[in-house]
Amino acid sequence: MPYQHDTTLGQHLTELDPTLLEQVDAQLARLAPGSPNTGFYRDMILTALRMAHEDRSRWHAKITLQTVRELDKAFRALEPHQGRRKVTVFGSARTPWEHPVYALARELGAALARDGFMVITGGGGGVMAAAHEGAGAEHSLGFNITLPFEQQANPTIHGSERLLSFHFFFVRKLFFVKEADAIVLCPGGFGTLDEALEVITLIQTGKSPLVPVVLLDAPGGTFWQDALGFVQRQLESNRYILPSDLKLMKLVHSAQDAVEEISQFYANFHSSRWLNQQFIIRMHHPLTPNALARLEEDFADLKLEGEFAQFEPTHETADEPELAHLTRLVFSFIRRGQGRLRELVNFINQQENWARP
Repeated sequence: MPYQHDTTLGQHLTELDPTLLEQVDAQLARLAPGSPNTGFYRDMILTALRMAHEDRSRWHAKITLQTVRELDKAFRALEPHQGRRKVTVFGSARTPWEHPVYALARELGAALARDGFMVITGGGGGVMAAAHEGAGAEHSLGFNITLPFEQQANPTIHGSERLLSFHFFFVRKLFFVKEADAIVLCPGGFGTLDEALEVITLIQTGKSPLVPVVLLDAPGGTFWQDALGFVQRQLESNRYILPSDLKLMKLVHSAQDAVEEISQFYANFHSSRWLNQQFIIRMHHPLTPNALARLEEDFADLKLEGEFAQFEPTHETADEPELAHLTRLVFSFIRRGQGRLRELVNFINQQENWARP
């Protein structure tokens, strides 16, 4: 879908300088000829020019500049790793090396690396250090935060080009979620609970794509079990959340179970997107006619109207040719009920529902 310009951006500026838009467009045509993203860059430039003209606050200008610079720096640093799936691991920086969760996080990192995943953490100690230790430097990414007191990255990632430092917590959090094809949450303090609730909220509200969220605790540990008990007693019972929202996460007690949960999520499901008000699930394997009929019967509550339509790989969209080999499942999603959507993903990942060549 072509980008729609924000026509209000340039109106006032054009009154000040009638040639301004022409100058901006000419520079973009020279610097990024033929780019499909020209509209975005144009409006970014116009937004900055409007801020400059209004010149309301030095603090606003500094926040905007720092944010854009951090985004650009992170985009550049992560570009070489865009072809690999990644798992963000959260947990306490205070977990000592002799704690069972430390050993579990180290085992998790090693298991993820063996399965081809990169491991993202905050780059610090405790669970973060353990996960990177297990994964090794070649399979690790660290998103550190710049603090007013000395903070050392863990030995695996320290001094590496795979360690990114952020000034703003909100930009750092954006990349924790944006880059993640799965989230693993180990026991931790306020920060870990904050990250857990934010991740679940973003997925539950559809503001972040659906990915597997794994709650990992040591055998016999009750950290997440107690947390889920509170959620069920207080949130679900009082109807603050839907019962299906609990499908968005899974509690496991071994590294292998965590990796299997993540790998199973991508057994057939590849990714999803919105296009022209239609929700599209990209799949490695088409579904059988019987499976499509089951979708109509068992998941009708996820649709606004119409039917589930399946398109073979020849149904290519112009803006994603690299994904043209994937089968599409298309339907008019109601934009809520993400827990039920997770159940649909579980259904399409069952091998008995795949059409064989």
